[in-house]
Order: sequence, then structure tokens, then C-alpha cells
Amino acid sequence: MRNKINRVAVVGTGAVGCSYAYAMLNQGVAEELLLIDINEKRAEGEAMDLSHGIPFAPTPTKITNGHYSDCTNMDIVVITAGLPQKPGETRMELIGKNKAVMQHIVSEVMASGFNGLLLIASNPVDVLTHVAWKASGLDKSRVIGSGTTLDSARFRYLLGEYFEVDPRNVHAVIIGEHGDSELPVWSQVDIGVDPLERYLRRRNNPEDKQALQDIFEGVRDAAYEVIDRKGATFYAIGMSLTRITKAILNHENSILPLSVYLEEEDVFAGLPSIVNRGGIQQILMPELSEQEKGWLKQSIQTLKEITHGMELKTNQ
Repeated sequence: MRNKINRVAVVGTGAVGCSYAYAMLNQGVAEELLLIDINEKRAEGEAMDLSHGIPFAPTPTKITNGHYSDCTNMDIVVITAGLPQKPGETRMELIGKNKAVMQHIVSEVMASGFNGLLLIASNPVDVLTHVAWKASGLDKSRVIGSGTTLDSARFRYLLGEYFEVDPRNVHAVIIGEHGDSELPVWSQVDIGVDPLERYLRRRNNPEDKQALQDIFEGVRDAAYEVIDRKGATFYAIGMSLTRITKAILNHENSILPLSVYLEEEDVFAGLPSIVNRGGIQQILMPELSEQEKGWLKQSIQTLKEITHGMELKTNQ
């Protein structure tokens, strides 16, 4: 039995925030969940609805709605608020709409005396994690974006589906921007204990090469496809955020592809990182092929141009 009471606040009770809260409740991750939204009545209703399911949850969870001033003793504040991506709209086109929202939220959270970790899911997540870091004054290790955790899950799922292997036994990662310039690290994909290259040699299937390219494009464009069909993505990102939260609260030292601060580039980007209750402990740059190095350089350059261009416009 844990003596520590884990407290998590969720800012934004839209589809993503509530999918996260629902996953948190069903997995029994935290003892207390605080829901915050500009629409206070909506947050109260969501807290009531979730609370009614507590008899079926694996552990007791106290779920309440409240205000930014209640964030004082929270271990993690998860920010999902912001305008959603519309059909045909890129994540980067959301910057102008969501930057001011993020700055306001973070300033209100910090005014409460909050001294925990910030976990950002609002899009474009890499850029808005940078905004949150600047607005918070927290150490870079304690402001984390969901990064390419969801992209990597999609990658593993599609590879597992193609090879007819449990995706939990597929080890693969997407890095760089959570967006159009992201890249697959093909050179480090393992199917079980087999490196992908050896696995493909054993199969000797001429269709594999094109299929793998289609798989990556399916990963990269997954959000557009889901949004086109149902208007938004929220279940999988809710589960991704729950996985990150578990790694933090349980002090796991897990390796997850999170949006982290790259000192030399002055941007946040998705890279495998060791994370625990103290935040980001170490960034693990994978060994990349020359082609992959070029792809990553382009992705980081894209993020630099947008992040620094956004700051320049703000200061003019």
C-alpha cells in the first residue's frame, strides 16, 4: 500500500482531458484527480460522471473539479486545453490560437505556488511545451511534452498488425516533431529479439519495402485520417498521457519518446528519454543511420524556425 498521495490536475475537460482522466481512473494511477476548465459547470459534470464509476475502479480515486489556485500541492499538472485541430488543418497552424491560451494557463498554475511537473499535450505540442517552459520558470527537466509517444504507439501497432505480431513485442520509435516532419528510426526497430533487417531477410518478401513505407505514412498521417472520420483524436493520446504519468509517479526511470529541451538547438523535440518522479533525467539519442540523421536535422530545423519565428513575432 502506497503512503504517498499522488495528486494530478488536468487542465481542459474536452475530449482529450476526459479520455485521460477516464484512463487514469480505470488504471488506478493517482489517488486524487482535479479537473479544471474555463467552463466550470462542464468540469463539475465530468467530475461527477467519473466519480460514479469509482466502485468499479481498481483503487479509490478522489475526483473533484476546481480552479488554478487548487494546483498548489499537485504533483503533476497535465495541460490538454486549447483549440482542437480541424479537418485539413496542420498542428502548426494552431500556434497562433493556442500560444496565448498556454501562457495564460501556465501563469495561473504557477501563481498558485505549484512546484511539480508540467505535462503538455496541447498541439503543436513541441512548440507549446517550449511556451509552457518559458512561462513557468521551471527547470527544463520538469516541463515535458507528450512528444512522439503516441506516434511511436501507432508505429508499433501498425508494424505488429502487418507482421502479425503482438505490438507489445514490437520495439520501434518515432522521433523529432510530433507532426509532419517526424521520422521513423528504422535502424533500431526490433521485432521481438530480431532486428528488423534480419527479420526481413528471413521473410524474404518483396512486398515488405513498400509496405513499411506505407506504414510510416500511416503513422505520420494518422491524426488527419482519424480527424477526417470522427472529428478529433483523444482515446489513444489519453492512454499515452496515462502511461507517461505512471512512469513519473511510480518513479520508474522508464524510457519514453517525450518532447524534451535540446540545449544546443533551443527547441523541444521528441526523443527517447529517461523519466521519473523528478522529471527528465537523461535524453538518449539513438544511434541513427546517415539518412536518419538527415531527417532528424530537418525536423529539428522545422521546429527551430517555427519556435524562434513565433518568439520573434511576439517581441516585435
